[in-house]
Amino acid sequence: MEIRPASDRSLLVSFGDEISMEAHRQVRAFVKALQDSSAGILNIHPAFASVLIDFDPRRVSHQQMEALVRERMAAAPEAESLETRTVEIPVSYGGAFGPDLGDVAQHAGLTPARVVELHASASYLVYFLGFSPGFPYLGGLPVELATPRLATPRKLVPAGSVAIGGSQTGIYPMESPGGWRIIGRTELRLFDPEADPPALLRMGDYVRFTAI
Repeated sequence: MEIRPASDRSLLVSFGDEISMEAHRQVRAFVKALQDSSAGILNIHPAFASVLIDFDPRRVSHQQMEALVRERMAAAPEAESLETRTVEIPVSYGGAFGPDLGDVAQHAGLTPARVVELHASASYLVYFLGFSPGFPYLGGLPVELATPRLATPRKLVPAGSVAIGGSQTGIYPMESPGGWRIIGRTELRLFDPEADPPALLRMGDYVRFTAI
């Protein structure tokens, strides 16, 4: 674990520099340990192998926050004890819902039907949520489906769009610009500000896509 200041009011805690299950387990356990303490913490931003902690500098110093980080990490729960869910996401692939399905198939040297079959056959880990509220960064995309992002991002991607960007897949929870390749769409609402919690998915969940 490496701890270093990221600004006058934040610390960056890193667990290596690679995307791995071990780093994810450490991130998830650490976030769980931090959530049980206010101690001047304003926000917690997990990523693939790091956690950014925003804190109130009027209440706590960098040194005090670093001491809290080390204390909480020492008492972090075992990753195996954390709850894991599997969430099924129904997807309409191709056509108007997946305008880039053909491009992904051409890049992979596969038929569109085979792309759908492969995409829906995998189990995807939610590493963290980011980019926009409720957007899941999913690991587990079959290597055959890795496709570069669009050279020019779209100005508007419809909510619920399921897309591929490089070696990852994700779901746009709301209308927004985006450069990932859209292969389908779900009618599930991934982010509802009136719900508790507002995000459908959470870090550590597994996602299975179902073709409809």
